[in-house]
Amino acid sequence: MKPNNCQNQLSHELKEKAKTEGFSPVGIARVPGSKRINLRTASLERWLNAGYHADMNWMAAPKRRQIEELLEGVNSLLAVGLNYYTAINKNPEALSVAKYGWGRDYHKVISQRLKRVGKWLEKQRPSCKWKVCVDSTPLLDKVWAEEAGIGWIGKHSNLINSQQGSWMAIGHLLCTEPLTPDKPAQALCGRCQKCMDACPTKAITEPFVVDARKCLAYHTIENRNSEIPENIKQSLGTWIAGCDICQEVCPWNQRSIPRSVDPEIMPKDWILNLTKEQVLSWDDDQWAKNLQGSALSRIKPWMWRRNAKAIEEKISDI
Repeated sequence: MKPNNCQNQLSHELKEKAKTEGFSPVGIARVPGSKRINLRTASLERWLNAGYHADMNWMAAPKRRQIEELLEGVNSLLAVGLNYYTAINKNPEALSVAKYGWGRDYHKVISQRLKRVGKWLEKQRPSCKWKVCVDSTPLLDKVWAEEAGIGWIGKHSNLINSQQGSWMAIGHLLCTEPLTPDKPAQALCGRCQKCMDACPTKAITEPFVVDARKCLAYHTIENRNSEIPENIKQSLGTWIAGCDICQEVCPWNQRSIPRSVDPEIMPKDWILNLTKEQVLSWDDDQWAKNLQGSALSRIKPWMWRRNAKAIEEKISDI
């Protein structure tokens, strides 16, 4: 069924409302989506069966395969990107923290802003039901973002937009209203495999497939063991929280891309100047203060110390 003028108008206005909340890019997908959704779901199954999720068992949640279980009667979704790339650089002598964690917790930022978009939609269509999803929700978020046309999944498994690169967190607004979909994104990585070549642990085992068991980001953020594996220690460099190597080398991020001036994205001073001495000397109360309202609070104080010691051990071996 072709979308009518009212549907087109509402879809346009919804995307414009999202832009006023600081989101870019924005796009719409219809449920159940194209055949690509089934292909990506099958890829998830293969990834899980290979054990590439390590101990992140939440990745196997059944709801992740069935968007209808997240919102009864879901018809459409709005996908949004939140640019977290700024003009600010960290102290060259400081430890390295993944850029997504520099500012306020993106989960909260995206959720609060999308809720305002959802309330706006509800005023336009009082019978409409909606639900906000960020990456902590069991949704194939990057897959649906690709379906909504805001970017394609790169070989490093991050979402890439041709105008903004991959420095963006994503969110979704599911709704029961039938909206006009945008054209799904097409992959533009071509033969490039710089992300694969640059990964120090070869965690990108093949294009679009990341083995978390080899990933620096997994081991510094999600690994709850008391020790970092020896082979990972050898590749940590200065990365104490996450890793941006595969994004840093991506040609789409080497171009002139927008830099965010959003106050909630601006980095905290301690993150830009973090030293091993600080990490090891701060008590839990100081860490609680530093991590308040941060996505990095997922990394517990003892894990920061563990990671710093792993970096220290590596440096002492040189």
